[in-house]
Amino acid sequence: MKQQAFEQAHGVFWQAFEADLLLLEQGKSLGQEAAKALPARYRQICQHLSLARSRHYSPRLAERLNELVLRGHQQLYRSGRPLLAQVGHFLLAGFPAQVRAEARLFWLALGLFALPLGLAGLACFYSPEFIYSLMPELQVDQMERMYDPAKRALGRERESDTDVYMFGYYLMHNTGLGFQTFAGGMLYGVGSVFYLLYNGLILGGVAGHLSRLGYTGTFWPFVAGHGAFELTAIVLAGQAGLKLGAALLMPGLITRGAALKLAARPCVTLILGSALFFLVAAFIEAFWSSSAALPAALKYAVAGGLWAFVIAYLARAGREASHGA
Repeated sequence: MKQQAFEQAHGVFWQAFEADLLLLEQGKSLGQEAAKALPARYRQICQHLSLARSRHYSPRLAERLNELVLRGHQQLYRSGRPLLAQVGHFLLAGFPAQVRAEARLFWLALGLFALPLGLAGLACFYSPEFIYSLMPELQVDQMERMYDPAKRALGRERESDTDVYMFGYYLMHNTGLGFQTFAGGMLYGVGSVFYLLYNGLILGGVAGHLSRLGYTGTFWPFVAGHGAFELTAIVLAGQAGLKLGAALLMPGLITRGAALKLAARPCVTLILGSALFFLVAAFIEAFWSSSAALPAALKYAVAGGLWAFVIAYLARAGREASHGA
């Protein structure tokens, strides 16, 4: 069956299903018959998505059906659950499944961030002057003082000696960075691309410059612990921003406003997950990374475990629910 005939045959069914989802998402209830029929209609939508993918219909149609499947799954398996259960579902299934559902945007965001990070790191390691093309001299001097082996406290300059204060500071700084990267997607994705490239260049330049100075004993043990969550959170914020940009640039046969509306729910899931990662990163940075009493070997070992956890979590968590969909 050609795509046009497929859409004509099932389009009214999809619209009716989406209308019922909107009612549920607004906290309203369906009629008794509609509520009983919802699971069967959901399974039908899943079958339509499978057919669209196997027949290689347009990405626009597959994305629309995938969105209906995700929203339907969320309502079927979260509806009526207490708040704690909803949070648990988000953490154990909803968020990592959404990251995988937008896998192409994730890998694009990762490439836009990691490639300049690596290139800037190498450039600053082998060329002492290159760092000054990325940062002003005053900022470079401040950064060097932060990780000077003779410095008492590791990391950013502390206005307070309390770890709690620094936790709040790190959280505000990092989430602000993530929100910038996400909101830049409203500029047709250009803003998100810019902030991913920019943050990659700066972080890579800092790492290369400090390594060249021989500050490896202070810099790398400090950033190793929270890096798994912080760097991944930047990529996730970029993924959400690119999702917004894609909706504006490629709305398909619908209006840009309608495309943004369809993209809103997955974007919210991604940015909430990014914020959670920033929260964990800030906690680790304030209470673990900044401790000069902990041996570097222990910090590296924990960092390896955290990276393994983040990769496994995003790759595997919620996969059973995703297959069910």
